[in-house]
Amino acid sequence: MGRKTRRVTGALTAAVLMLGGSSACSDGNGSKKGPSPSSGSANGNAASGSTAPSSAPANDLQAKYQQVVRNVLPSVVQITTPNGLGSGVVYDDKGNIVTNAHVVGQATTFEVTLPNASKPVPAKLVATFDPDDLAVIRLDNPPPDLKPARFADSSKLQVGQITMAMGNPLGLDSSVTEGIVSAIGRTVSEPENSGSSGATISSAIQTSAAINPGNSGGALVDLDSQVIGIPTLAATDPETQGGAAAGIGFAIPANTVKSIADQIIKNGKVDNSGKAALGVTVRTVAGSSGRTAGVGVVSVQDGGAAKAAGIQRGDVITSIDDQPITDVAALSEVLGGKQPGDRVKVSLVRAGDGGKATVDVTLGELKS
Repeated sequence: MGRKTRRVTGALTAAVLMLGGSSACSDGNGSKKGPSPSSGSANGNAASGSTAPSSAPANDLQAKYQQVVRNVLPSVVQITTPNGLGSGVVYDDKGNIVTNAHVVGQATTFEVTLPNASKPVPAKLVATFDPDDLAVIRLDNPPPDLKPARFADSSKLQVGQITMAMGNPLGLDSSVTEGIVSAIGRTVSEPENSGSSGATISSAIQTSAAINPGNSGGALVDLDSQVIGIPTLAATDPETQGGAAAGIGFAIPANTVKSIADQIIKNGKVDNSGKAALGVTVRTVAGSSGRTAGVGVVSVQDGGAAKAAGIQRGDVITSIDDQPITDVAALSEVLGGKQPGDRVKVSLVRAGDGGKATVDVTLGELKS
């Protein structure tokens, strides 16, 4: 499977992090550079009785990193599908594993390789929730020593926190990299294409920890050995024709993961996503100049927000609250910043006569 691209708010694009097919890779070992002890000066201080600065703080931090790896890595698995491989995180002792929807794709059965296991364990799909790019699969026969991960309260994240990314980048199983939380509350979105359904993540965690294809669905963790997010995107720079933008990756926050996974495990679907919805199916339309000019309404959901506001099939949405809607990705990004129940003004070009109109819409909630 080729790499798929996603749009990121701003000048960057991003790529999903599933490793497609059987890829060869260079021997990049991804080793992290921990703080090094301060060296003593060479000016004869030792002879005068001075001592070199203690390396205890550096050793303490290194020991902390190693403890986090021991605590969390046994909960990170490799998921193999007919189209490639990705990562997953053991969610509970019943054998439920949370991962990205784009890792699952259209597959319903999987081979899951547990850390230190001699052979893969079969698993089946429980359900996916494409709008948040999340899925849950379940092991057919969970081993008794299965170790669920602990998930943090991601609302308490602070920029600058140390993070570690764990997964299977480029097929290198059980790999670990480190960085920091670079930003929180980012909005990132993906176009609809093979294996990717156009998810918009409105509260993504940006991290400098190195994440690559194969890291999708793995664990972004803090120094308390808690999962703070699920890595899903890596930025690419359009000015270098899709080349990697080093140190810019994105993860779905743990609170979103917990909410969606709990609903899938309990009900097999998601009824409370917290994501705003218009209740329409749309496609990008082009104007007379050939440029994108809005999104055309293909269908209107009965009982949905658009239906109640009088939006009809064939209408073209051109803006929401004066924010231009030029294509489907722009619509997803605008809705990603709204909440169910918000009232918005939707500008339209009406089907049939081409007249312009603005309607008030009370947004609904996106469900499975």
